[in-house]
Amino acid sequence: MNELIAVAVITVLAVISPGPDFAMVTRNSYSYGRRSGLSAALGIACGVQVHVLYTVFGIAIIITHSPVLFMAMKLLGAAYLVYLGWKSFTSTSTLRLGTASGPCPSTGKAFGMGFLTNALNPKTMLFVVATYSQVVQASNTLAVNFAYGLFMSVSHWLWFSLVAVFFSAEALRQRMLSKQHVIDKVIGSALIGLGISLVLPVMSR
Repeated sequence: MNELIAVAVITVLAVISPGPDFAMVTRNSYSYGRRSGLSAALGIACGVQVHVLYTVFGIAIIITHSPVLFMAMKLLGAAYLVYLGWKSFTSTSTLRLGTASGPCPSTGKAFGMGFLTNALNPKTMLFVVATYSQVVQASNTLAVNFAYGLFMSVSHWLWFSLVAVFFSAEALRQRMLSKQHVIDKVIGSALIGLGISLVLPVMSR
């Protein structure tokens, strides 16, 4: 029971901490509406399973003990965040409620954005690896380990679905869209900063 509580607490704290997932879901929700935000939230939840799978099956040990592989993963994740941030920062499209104008992503594309943002996020990787290596007992069965992984995914899905619902509410969305270009630049800068921050400590060594 203590293990379960520890996993639950760590997961909740990791999920609600600000990061690229939050920035991406927020922008999708206020720009394109609730369906886009909820699709991205589902993508994030599925992306968590990428980290769970390689952690449970021991690949994380190889990654964390191989500086080259770990650096490659950090660079790939950072590059994707910078790419998303640059697209947001340089966006010149103007969206309006109740219209079909603007580059609204399809449900599949919004899901893919959420999936890749999380699957390539070293922050999630470190959270999952740390949880399984420091809290979860090595003697646990695969069923128990995957049950913890499912809990992590569901927690991400619930939290970011709430974020999507909140930021897609019409009254709030209208206010945010009236300042869309400013908010896009703030979110874009945050994503670019997060991406750069992932590699700067290692590059400076």
